[in-house]
Amino acid sequence: MRTFAWWILAMCSAGCGSPPPHDYRAYLAHMPRSILVLPPVNDSLEPQAPNAFLASVTRPLAERGYYVFPVAVVEAYMRQNGRPTPADMHAVAPSKLVEVFGADAALYIHIKDWGTSYAVLNSASRVVIDCRLVDLRSEALLWTGSGMAVENSGNGGSLVGALASALVNQVAASVHDPCPALARRASSSLFAHPRHGLLLGWRHPDFERDQVAHRAAAQ
Repeated sequence: MRTFAWWILAMCSAGCGSPPPHDYRAYLAHMPRSILVLPPVNDSLEPQAPNAFLASVTRPLAERGYYVFPVAVVEAYMRQNGRPTPADMHAVAPSKLVEVFGADAALYIHIKDWGTSYAVLNSASRVVIDCRLVDLRSEALLWTGSGMAVENSGNGGSLVGALASALVNQVAASVHDPCPALARRASSSLFAHPRHGLLLGWRHPDFERDQVAHRAAAQ
């Protein structure tokens, strides 16, 4: 039995060439110290995807040098104050988010795809996300990014071996969902992408050097 696994991390839709570097001028003009992560709007068929993704997002943002508001506290507060769904939470006026939380920027997340599909000879687990970072005081769009992570398992041997491999993969996925791990890979690589990722935050030791480099590039 042979298993092939790969992770595809993209900043644009499939089939396009390498996109140009991100335009960081608005980001540099409204450099946030803190980020409020709103619960993701879920366009996938997996109802548990938002909670699973939220568990993966705080660490990579903190590692970039930002203060991240506790995601569970934010979600609970919003639900208790008449915003029961992520779509309702995304509709809150930025000025209100500043008033309530005092955050500099908000991260709006859409989960476009999440789950494992099965064919006769293989299975594919896939996570696709879209993100927007918005300055809450000016409402300027600071950054956008899309990330995708895919794990594909198949068999290059005989038909019998391929069928056995597909069955094993399906049983394994039913016991252990690979998508949370893919979500961690997708978010970490998206935020840290060298050409299109988030800028380093104020708490990062390389913040000053990163700012100088990006300001020079923006000239």
